[in-house]
Amino acid sequence: AKTLQNKMFRTQLKTDMKKYEAALAAGDVELAKVTYKAATKKIDQAAARGIIHKNAAAHKKSQFTLALNKLA
Repeated sequence: AKTLQNKMFRTQLKTDMKKYEAALAAGDVELAKVTYKAATKKIDQAAARGIIHKNAAAHKKSQFTLALNKLA
């Protein structure tokens, strides 16, 4: 049951990350801000659950923040 839950969560995480990256690619600042919030929250939750390593989460969030600041 846990394996399935983790798989579902990881899928949702990847989806949120892709939505954010798509907003960046489109150059849509407003959409990027909204999807950034959702993606970083999901990343934090994944790290807390042990689905991804906390350093990997920090690295990913850092990349996302830099990209958002570059866009804005």
